[in-house]
Amino acid sequence: MTSTTPAPAPAVTGRIGSPLLTVAVLCFGGLVAALTQTMVIPIQGELGLLLHTSEANASWVVTATLVAGAVAMPISGRLGDLFGKQRVLMVSAVLLVLGSLVCALSSSLVPMLAGRVLQGFAMGFIPVGIALMREVVPPQYAATGMAAMSATLGVGGAIGLPLSAWIVQDFSWHTLFWVSTVLAALVAAAVVLLVPHVRDAVPGRFDVVGAVGLAAGLVALLVAVSKGNEWGWAHGRTIGLLVAGVLVLLAWGSYELRVEDPLCDLRVTARRPVLLTNVAAIAIGFGMMAQAIVVPRLLQSPEATGYGLGQSLLETGLWMAPGGLVMMAFSPVSGRLIGLLGARRTLMIGAGVLGLGYVFAIFLTDAPWQLLVSNCITSAGIGIGYAAMPTLILESVPLTEAGSGVGINGLMRSIGTSVSSAVMAAILTSATINLGGHEIPDADAFRICFVVGAAAAFLGVVLAALVPRRQSAAAG
Repeated sequence: MTSTTPAPAPAVTGRIGSPLLTVAVLCFGGLVAALTQTMVIPIQGELGLLLHTSEANASWVVTATLVAGAVAMPISGRLGDLFGKQRVLMVSAVLLVLGSLVCALSSSLVPMLAGRVLQGFAMGFIPVGIALMREVVPPQYAATGMAAMSATLGVGGAIGLPLSAWIVQDFSWHTLFWVSTVLAALVAAAVVLLVPHVRDAVPGRFDVVGAVGLAAGLVALLVAVSKGNEWGWAHGRTIGLLVAGVLVLLAWGSYELRVEDPLCDLRVTARRPVLLTNVAAIAIGFGMMAQAIVVPRLLQSPEATGYGLGQSLLETGLWMAPGGLVMMAFSPVSGRLIGLLGARRTLMIGAGVLGLGYVFAIFLTDAPWQLLVSNCITSAGIGIGYAAMPTLILESVPLTEAGSGVGINGLMRSIGTSVSSAVMAAILTSATINLGGHEIPDADAFRICFVVGAAAAFLGVVLAALVPRRQSAAAG
């Protein structure tokens, strides 16, 4: 079992600049990585035509990035622990540059998928950046910094939608990827020049078999969940992937318990504070994705339905954008709450605010400004909750496994968003009306989605309440 004896403080080998500058660089990198997850949404319906393929094949352009990001987070976290977090951040930034460049030069499906997978791998930047902050940022800035970095998972998606819609409307769709290439290059340069270089690598061997096993199990599971509505939940392909994913992950878990240097120390992960925080991450990740799917769909529904608000894609993005700003604005608030009340209570508050946002949306959806208010409330809850989770994890794992611990937590959030996407799609297609030959979700389907989102958020409150009170820091 991994010891929780505090590890020696990492040695700084490069020049240390302003702590706030370090936080800004890491948050900017996380924001750019998260932005790439949603940047193709404005052209999702046209991808088949643009890439000269079927609509079903084109849908993999979105799925590939989400699955690659989920796989990358725990693996990048462990690589950061073993080889140094600043190095892994640099590699993640370079992958983002290469992936964006490949996509910018692509006009067919295969190279586009390759580029999108590389962009997904860059999501490892976020958990590694969070773990690095604890080492290089003074304590008075660390909580706020980690809060802001964690919030970039939601902020990138919220800002990315209107930005991408504007670019697509006024420029070529390839411009999306040229913009992300330039932003990624800036991130890479900033990581090299402005992020402190520290000797934080710990002795150990990278668990290649564990990494391959985790990746295989997650890919099978997440592809089945992501494609279940499209293929049919009773389809042999869906069931086969679900069963294969579960069996591979069970075999992976058995292997990880026996190997000397595991990719993920499951004994640490099974500790009650870590386990409950990760399960709460699934519930809160579910809540985050629910509003990201349902609110834009309701805003864009035709007014002829009697409940739709008839907004264009760009208008929808602009109504959603303030939510991203609210998430970022609540980062210092969350850091303050963590200092005053502790991460456990802060997580409870965040999940509770998220649930209240959905309760508001159940009853008030008659105008775009009402959905704006609802989105801002849920975004505030996401910003608070996402900030508290990595703090709870870092309080409960050894310093030598900080990156791995935060990476697993990021993976749990990704699982929550993937499940939410599938559940919301199933609800929205379960009750529809026919308008002009098109099937559109009816008003009750939207309300059910909001009820389910609220239930997931309030479940997060209960799970956070069950996290044991902190007794002592695991490291440092």
